[in-house]
Amino acid sequence: MNYPFSLPHAIKNPFGDELIFEALENENGVKKMMVRNRVMPGSGTPFHVHFKQDEGLTVSSGTIGYQIDGETEKVAKEGESIVFKKGQMHRFWNAGEEVMECIGWVKPANSLDYYLTGIYNSMNKTGTAEGDPFESAYLMRRYKSEYDFKDIPIIVKKVVFPLTVAIGRLLGKYKHFEHAPTPIK
Repeated sequence: MNYPFSLPHAIKNPFGDELIFEALENENGVKKMMVRNRVMPGSGTPFHVHFKQDEGLTVSSGTIGYQIDGETEKVAKEGESIVFKKGQMHRFWNAGEEVMECIGWVKPANSLDYYLTGIYNSMNKTGTAEGDPFESAYLMRRYKSEYDFKDIPIIVKKVVFPLTVAIGRLLGKYKHFEHAPTPIK
């Protein structure tokens, strides 16, 4: 896969959270994306899943709250690490009162940088977690074999997103996605 961004590549959402794609490393012939993030107090990710990737985080400062779907909430403090295996629905958040920072990795790298850059850009465009409806629908539909969110109703995924994407195509809203990486099947 060709990476459309030079590294390091930083993205921020409208809530002040920052994710930096630091570097690609080769681990046993597999590309591993090294990341660093800063999460504001009370902020974090919704329940989501990476179907094709493992994700690891080590707390550099602050406290991370995390949960694997169906399990109890847990916390990790500075120096502690957590790993989410591919296919595990999970979430994490800043469980402290100061900025929480982590270093981590995602393996294999796949389209993560492109996908999350698009999601953050969409959020920044509207100032909301849902982002621009056309862009969010396009990205979630295109990369549905790689990523998913728990709290989006199935009718939205199966009916609303395809309809929104079709209308978006008619309106010419996706020209900036013309070089989007091919999803991993």
